[in-house]
This record gives sequence, structure tokens and C-alpha cells, in this order.
Amino acid sequence: MKNSTGNLTKTFPAPRVVGSEAERCGDATDAPPADLAAWRKALRGELIARRLALPPETLDAHRRQIDRHLERGFPNLARGVVAFCWPYKNEYDARFLVRRLRDAGATTALPVVVAPGSPLAFREWHPGVKLAKGALGIPYPADGAGIVPTTVLLPAPGFDDAGYRLGYGGGFFDRTLAALEKRPHVIAVAHEVAHIPTIYPQPWDVPVDFVVTERGIYERREGKLEFLGAPGPAGSRMASPVCYADEVDPGYFGGE
Repeated sequence: MKNSTGNLTKTFPAPRVVGSEAERCGDATDAPPADLAAWRKALRGELIARRLALPPETLDAHRRQIDRHLERGFPNLARGVVAFCWPYKNEYDARFLVRRLRDAGATTALPVVVAPGSPLAFREWHPGVKLAKGALGIPYPADGAGIVPTTVLLPAPGFDDAGYRLGYGGGFFDRTLAALEKRPHVIAVAHEVAHIPTIYPQPWDVPVDFVVTERGIYERREGKLEFLGAPGPAGSRMASPVCYADEVDPGYFGGE
């Protein structure tokens, strides 16, 4: 259904910033749409349109905030292999962050589409590695041995209250995470306007471990996203403590 301005209305719940306790703990109780694929396609298009409408200064501010949350909230990222995605249509641009992570000792990688319907591969990337253009014009390392990430920074066109990601419809990351012998820790990165109540997850959908937006850090606990807050500088306290990488088991982000 379209309103007088030509925009879709009543096709899916409007994205919103989760604020109240009731919103954080609420479950999606509606039955899935009869044509879930069409519903997700419409939702994906609307969320991407919202992202594309963000002005450059807002995108830059969000990028800096997400960088800060990741660096403060997950200080051991530099000890592992961090996979990220080349930014597409106003996604969070992780290239600034991974440059600093490399300087601190991390290995960084990009995903590679091997074949339609197959899991993704990951190849090491740093400045100087030859890139080729893949689907949608997104660059990937043209050659090189495969590498297994310990952490994936995963762009999310949409994410819901249960920690499920709405992707681009190809199912690549779901297949990849399901196929890996040792699953990496998955941190979805998104703008807060991508937060929706539910994607009506199906058996093949794989939830993420954390979501980081300009607002702060969410963690998936007991099947629900819990907002932990925005981490402060080293030594400061947060209103809601986050489970930092250096406070869980030492191998969590590739540490010793």
C-alpha cells in the first residue's frame, strides 16, 4: 500500500530507536507474512532508502561513533583476524577502523563470493593487495590464500530485537557461518534506523553475537538483544556494563 507521497505504508513495522524497557523485552507475536520473501524484499528496500537519505555529515558522525564503540568495547580485536566488508550504499565504513587495527597487529580480510549458493571465502586484505570488482561492484581480493576470521564486522541493512540480521537476500553469510568449523564472533554494524522489531526469523537465519550502532552496543542474550550502552574511555564506568572481550575467555577475540 502507498500513501499520497508514494511511500510504502503498513507493509512492515517502522524502524525505531529502542528506548523503553517494554520495547527492549517485547517479542514479535504476529504471524509471519504469507509471502515472507516479498515482505523482506520490500523492507530491505525501505531500510536501504532510509540509509541513503542520511546526509554525509551524519554518516561521518555515525562512523566515528561506531569506531569508538568498537575500539572501546572490544579492545582485543587487534589480536585476531578481523573480516569486514567494503562499504556499500552508505553502510558503515570500517576501513578507518581496520587501518588502526592493522597498525596495532590485527590481520584484516574481505569476503569473496566463490560461487552462487556457496559459502563465502575470506582472503587477507591490506593496502597493496590487488582488488577485483565483484557483484554490485564491491571489491574483493583478486587472489591469495583463504583465511579464517576470528571476528566478522558484518553490515546489517536491518537487525531485529532477537539479534537476527536482514541481509541482501542472497543468504551468503548465513551459509558461511553455518559451514565454518569454528564460528567467528559476529558483530553486526549498522545505523540505528535499521533497528526493527522482527525479521520473522526462519530456521536458516543465523543470529549475530553483538550489534553496534552509533547509539552503542547491543549483546544477544537468551534469544534477545540487550542494549548495554556506549562504552566510555578506559577506566570509566558505563551505565550498563558491557561484556568486553578482555573480560571473557582469553581466546574470545584471538588472544593468547
